[in-house]
Amino acid sequence: MQQKAARHVSTKPHNKTGLRVACGVFGIFDHDDAAALTALGLHALQHRGQEAAGIVSFDGKHYHSERRMGLVGDHFTKQGIIDRLKGRYATGHVRYSTTGDTIARNIQPLFCDLDAGGFALCHNGNLTNALTVRKQLIKKGAIFQSTSDTEVIIHLIARSAKRTFAERFIDAILQIEGGYALVGQTNKKLIGARDPLGIRPLVLGQLDGSYVLASETCAFDIIGAKFVREVDNGEVVIITKDGIESHRPFPKRAARPCIFEYIYFARPDSIVGGRCVYEIRKEMGKQLARESGVDADVIVPVPDSGVPAAIGYARESGIPFEHGIIRNHYVGRTFIEPEQQIRALGVRLKHSATRCEIEGKRVVMIDDSIVRGTTSVKLVQMMFEAGAKEVHLRIASPPITHPDFYGIDTPDQEKLLAATHDLKSMCKYIGAGTLAFLSVEGLYKSMGYGARNPETPQFTDHCFTGDYPTRLRDREGSDMQQQLSLLAEIG
Repeated sequence: MQQKAARHVSTKPHNKTGLRVACGVFGIFDHDDAAALTALGLHALQHRGQEAAGIVSFDGKHYHSERRMGLVGDHFTKQGIIDRLKGRYATGHVRYSTTGDTIARNIQPLFCDLDAGGFALCHNGNLTNALTVRKQLIKKGAIFQSTSDTEVIIHLIARSAKRTFAERFIDAILQIEGGYALVGQTNKKLIGARDPLGIRPLVLGQLDGSYVLASETCAFDIIGAKFVREVDNGEVVIITKDGIESHRPFPKRAARPCIFEYIYFARPDSIVGGRCVYEIRKEMGKQLARESGVDADVIVPVPDSGVPAAIGYARESGIPFEHGIIRNHYVGRTFIEPEQQIRALGVRLKHSATRCEIEGKRVVMIDDSIVRGTTSVKLVQMMFEAGAKEVHLRIASPPITHPDFYGIDTPDQEKLLAATHDLKSMCKYIGAGTLAFLSVEGLYKSMGYGARNPETPQFTDHCFTGDYPTRLRDREGSDMQQQLSLLAEIG
């Protein structure tokens, strides 16, 4: 079922100007160095979430849990913490919250004791019926300890009347909707599951005979694991000492992975859907140059996500590529947030112009996307202050006109620049000489398709088209706002 544009109602303030993905997940089954390898895997997935990180391990008798606010390297490189995570099974999670507040009780993996034993669960994505199901569960007496939609899944497993744990897990995910990649751990199993459309990514690897699950292949590269395959859309894999069982409980559907994995979220060195992300982004830049070329002296990327597209644009246009903006990778998030005066300096703290490459030149600045447009305003101004003669802004994706509900932290629709401005007024607001976006058709060409199939689109692309691939149940009904407000209050 497809559903067109719906207004997004947020449960928390949005202070960020760019896109954030919900999370990264990792799990390893039956390895001597399970916890240390999980920490390394999470380090590779750090780009998917920087608010918190957690690892749960099992040593054959006891579960061990370490969950911390902050980056993986802030905590899980300390030997004492790794030493406490004993055992040959481990799951891990890096978090950027799109549902539930940034508080310790929402850090994953979530752990619970069920009648079948301990269970840890981590989740990348967002459930579009979590509030509806949560309300039903609370009416039946369920007591929630977090504001995360992940806990809904645990309650559904606990209440299932099915016989085996695998059957109960499947029974639970048959009741949820949205985009998700799940990694769960019992005392005998590692479980991975992907939503019926494959919106959120999940891959299977192997290291020293042990199976590994992760959000991206870059997590395999850091630990030396071999990529085996992607977990298919709608598939549940159950890993035990006897091997892998594959279950396909959902009706067969064509996959529609999130196209933003290719535009922004996945690390450039990852392979997603059999495609090299770095090469795809360069192709987006080439296609952008074909569609909206302009006379200029230099191509400048907005680091780091704009670099591959800028390389492609430069090669296609024949205009030299230069690092005209330098990014400071050592700016702490807490330093730039507390005071409004300091927040206003955020872009200057993170980025600075290379005057010798900018002064007196006509600049084409390449970025991956525009959300609110506030960062673009400051970067264009920075180019002019560095002496640029002209600044032309080119965006290697279509205009974002609709919010996301599947694990991307986008603001309300009225705060999306492209939803409230036409191209001319956007250009004026940003202050660029010209502004152009990659077309939807150009985006699909960059992905190797001749065009977007309007009947069965190849990707989940609702941020550009308003074509939501699932029902948005939590956004339906007159009591929706009341539910969202309640969730915000208990957070």
